[in-house]
This record gives sequence, C-alpha cells and structure tokens, in this order.
Amino acid sequence: MNRNRRDSLRDAAIQVLAEAGGRGLTHRAVDAAAEVPPGTAKNYFPTRDALLAAVAERCVELYHDVPRPAPADRAGLAAMLRALLENVAGPGRARMLAYLELRAEAARRPHLSALLDTVAIADFTAFERAQAAVGLPVTPQRAAAVTLALHAAIPHLLAGSQDILTAVGLDDLDRFTRGLLDTVYGPARGAPAQSDAATVSR
Repeated sequence: MNRNRRDSLRDAAIQVLAEAGGRGLTHRAVDAAAEVPPGTAKNYFPTRDALLAAVAERCVELYHDVPRPAPADRAGLAAMLRALLENVAGPGRARMLAYLELRAEAARRPHLSALLDTVAIADFTAFERAQAAVGLPVTPQRAAAVTLALHAAIPHLLAGSQDILTAVGLDDLDRFTRGLLDTVYGPARGAPAQSDAATVSR
C-alpha cells in the first residue's frame, strides 16, 4: 500500500476526530477530509476498529515527534513543560483532541487502550528523568504528581473559557509550570516563594 496515502488518511482521520468527535469518524468523512475518492479509507482500514487503531498509532507517532530538548536546570525544566503545554494549545491541538476522543473509545476497546497507554507511560518516564536530570529530589510520587498535573491541564487548555484558565492558573503558563514545581518540590534555592505558588490549585 502507498505509505504516503496511508499517512494522509490517518492525518485526515485525526482532523475528523478533532472536529466531529468519535461519532463523526466514518470512512466517508475521512475520504472527504483527505480529498480522496470514496472508498479509499475503507480500502486501507476495512473496519471502524481498524480505522480507530490506525489513528491511535498515528497519534503515538506524532507524540514522539514533538521536540523535547533536555533541560539543563530547573528553569529549563519549567520552560520545557511550558513549551509542551503551548504545543497542546497550538500546533498539537488537533492531535490532542483526537487523543482524548480515542481515550473515550478505549474505555470500550481494550486494544486501543494498549496503544494509547504507550503515550502515558512515555510521559511518566520522560518527565521523571527530566526532573532527576536537573537535580530535583525525585521520587516516583513526586514525578507522578507533576505528570498528572500536566495531564489534568490539557482539557482546560483545549476547551476552557478564559475565566476557567484564569481560575486554575493556566492563563500564564510560565507561572503555572514554575508554581507546579514549587508546589511539588518547594521553591528553588535562593529564589523567593511565588506569592501565588498555589497556582496549580488556585
């Protein structure tokens, strides 16, 4: 099969999921979004389960393509986390919306959960390593708290009103990521505690 055509169909399916949700994901909708002849998506992905699995695989591939420069210090770690959240709200928006739709589908389709879990596992592992690399006193619990807070921020960044973003501290991602690290690890040495260090739970 034509790999470029297959990738364009999977990318089109991500757009359909992001715009129309799980119920809107049909072979016909993917054909229209990819601007290919009717029946093309079905030739590549004969069933809806096959189509969902293909989109999940593509989301995983795109996740691994997101740049993650290794931070040199605590400030660099906060900047890296901010950049990842900015990606979610910007260039990665469609991918993340599709990913969340797939997560809902995975509650009924265990094979999808197995695919998507690789993203969560990679996140927990990568963020724990990044926290250790900059000298923070990492424990599995602290590393998990940071990752879970980032994951919890994503739906608000994708769909929250400005009032909600302000209420939970996501209107300023620099302050949010610094506050998250301060909350989990305490203020950096020599730095005053942020007056709103409770940003993550404000």
